[in-house]
Amino acid sequence: MPDAKLLETFANPHPRRPYTIEHVAEEFTSLCPKTGHPDFGSVILRYGPGRTCVELKSYKLYLQSFRNQGIFYEDVTNCIAHDLIGLMKPRWLILETRWRGRGGIRSTITVSHGRQG
Repeated sequence: MPDAKLLETFANPHPRRPYTIEHVAEEFTSLCPKTGHPDFGSVILRYGPGRTCVELKSYKLYLQSFRNQGIFYEDVTNCIAHDLIGLMKPRWLILETRWRGRGGIRSTITVSHGRQG
């Protein structure tokens, strides 16, 4: 599994103000654990920061570390959400993965944590 130690944070410059951060990674790849074929998708991260925010270069390197992993969509989504929640302890977080079609089926997986707003 990808190493959550790749992820870094920085201090939220406005920790008392509720606001939303959204990051969209449009070129996410991993491998199907059944076939070994590549899976392509987007990872949409939305969160209300607490004391820290995820640093983008480290987040990019973390996401790239999934490239050679045989892992199901559901596990990818929950793994990323789990690692980010443990790292940042956000007020709330929504992590969505949108997978490109294969065999006529496209998938979207969503994990929610906390209460938005």
